[in-house]
Amino acid sequence: MTAKAYQSQEDMMQLSEVKPLNPQNYYRMPWSLSDNGIFWLEVTSQCNLTCEGCYHENIKGAHKSLADIEEEFKVIKEQRKVDSVSIAGGDPLLHPQILDIVKMVRRYGWKPIMNTNGLAITPELLKDLKKAGVFGFTFHIDTTQKRNDSMAKTEVEHIKLRQRLAEMVAKEGGMVCGFNQTVSEQTIEEIPEIVRWAEQYPDMINTIVFILFRTPGMSANFDFYALGKKVDLYESYIPTKWGGELNLKAHHVVAKIRETDPLYEPAGYLNGTIEANEMKWTLATRIANRKKTFGYTSPKFMEFVQNFHHRWYGTWLSYAAPALLHAGRSTLLFLGWGDKQMRKSLFRFLTTPSAWFGKVYMQNFAIIQPVDLQPDGRMSMCDSCPDITVHEGKLYWSCRLEEIKKFGTFVTAVPKSGKIETPAKAESAKVGAGAR
Repeated sequence: MTAKAYQSQEDMMQLSEVKPLNPQNYYRMPWSLSDNGIFWLEVTSQCNLTCEGCYHENIKGAHKSLADIEEEFKVIKEQRKVDSVSIAGGDPLLHPQILDIVKMVRRYGWKPIMNTNGLAITPELLKDLKKAGVFGFTFHIDTTQKRNDSMAKTEVEHIKLRQRLAEMVAKEGGMVCGFNQTVSEQTIEEIPEIVRWAEQYPDMINTIVFILFRTPGMSANFDFYALGKKVDLYESYIPTKWGGELNLKAHHVVAKIRETDPLYEPAGYLNGTIEANEMKWTLATRIANRKKTFGYTSPKFMEFVQNFHHRWYGTWLSYAAPALLHAGRSTLLFLGWGDKQMRKSLFRFLTTPSAWFGKVYMQNFAIIQPVDLQPDGRMSMCDSCPDITVHEGKLYWSCRLEEIKKFGTFVTAVPKSGKIETPAKAESAKVGAGAR
């Protein structure tokens, strides 16, 4: 069975009828450009995979020097408070000095998070990375990849690989473990099964992130310019049929998660730079044991945690330590009285005697909705983007860094004469910021 078989015309019609979420019901994360939870560090342009729709140029041996990375850290220290550093690429495990990089991140007082496809990880390297100070891993695995460690053709078939990696990290212990997955109309129907699998293992799978796919599919309706000259956007973004035609939004994924977990409820979000009502980053934290979901933390709870962490540690929290994520029972008993949503979770726990003396965990589910192209050509980015990176001493959205490298500026979209789309017709528009 192929991924395409999971999506039917009826499924697409149902998705198009899903109502958007109302951001005013949730906590707008307090992150800003200068005071944020995360910084995105690209240590190499070399990768051991060629993923469909990837916007990053794969250059063998293009590793940043430790001196160059040190300069980027100085920029971040001066311009942005952060809790964690997402070490990315390419694939960061290919960098010959990756252990030194992890140690550098630690010396600056940040949590090193390894963003990798996992192909190069071994138990021995994992042990070395832990000794160097790595805080955790985010493994990116999906059907855009042609892997030699998994012949899977569907996201569900990739579960065996995800399980193996999660067990490897759990066996070493003391590190957080998460999984990223790019989602298109061809794979969105598999989300309930992925969630169902993850919810069985809240003790070792700390975070699941669904990233909505974007491609430059609006090129027929727009011309693109850089520094006053017309450019070919496909120089940065390689087209693929994998993404499909439907412009997925965060509320579509929320609807799919609720098919398997009706209690699922976001708590926080980041909006768009243009569309204030768009939930570009949608964050939810589940409280559960291996057998039952007791509920999800409330917006007020997330606000309390963020403000407590900022007051105590001076930064907004992005990645919580395993010990904290394993303290779900204490969280419910001491903080579950705070508001109606938390009290419901506490009630479900108290009325489940079999859970009273066992472990209760907190498990995160996040949705990232990348850049959205407006009918007039403006691009709505993630406001206060956590994945900001440094290039030549300046801060840029990492998902559009290739535009800066190739054209010296972000590209501008201009509607072609006589073909300006209305918002309704432009709903299926997609543009650059593809799979991570």
